[in-house]
Amino acid sequence: MNLYDFTVTSREGKPVSLADYKGKVLLIVNTATKCGLTPQYTGLQALYDTYQGKGLEILDFPCNQFAGQAPGSAEEICEFCRTQYHTTFPQFAKVDVNGDSAAPLFVYLKEQVTETTDEEAAALIERIKSISPFTGAKDIKWNFSKFLVNRDGEVKAWYSPTTKPEDLTAAIERLLMP
Repeated sequence: MNLYDFTVTSREGKPVSLADYKGKVLLIVNTATKCGLTPQYTGLQALYDTYQGKGLEILDFPCNQFAGQAPGSAEEICEFCRTQYHTTFPQFAKVDVNGDSAAPLFVYLKEQVTETTDEEAAALIERIKSISPFTGAKDIKWNFSKFLVNRDGEVKAWYSPTTKPEDLTAAIERLLMP
């Protein structure tokens, strides 16, 4: 099984094959609209504006699994993102990323690489231990975890929620090179 074998659900409830993204560099992110990290949408959109024409796609998967920080319907979430952050990258249906109800795509992504850690991420993990059961090695710790995928569908990196989108510029540029 590879990334392109997965089908996800659009925010409109329709199936979308990830094979549609073959040949693209992907940044797959679990997001939330009521999170302290929600302003990262600005950085994500800046990356999309800069690199979408060169082959980058950002795939946004809202996730309400962390302290209920992605409330509302798919349409309400989309409207918020477009109004507040002017997002134009694809947004999909809400998903769970951990546990028995985790979306198969996120189970797969987590199996491919280990999380890139830094001091900020370690501090975040310590803070969330009291409010989230998801602190295992293969658990996504919080919203705005980011998976970077090359043009061949290989997961190259898993970035912590505290990694700012602009900090991914060099890695994205390397993967976009012919």
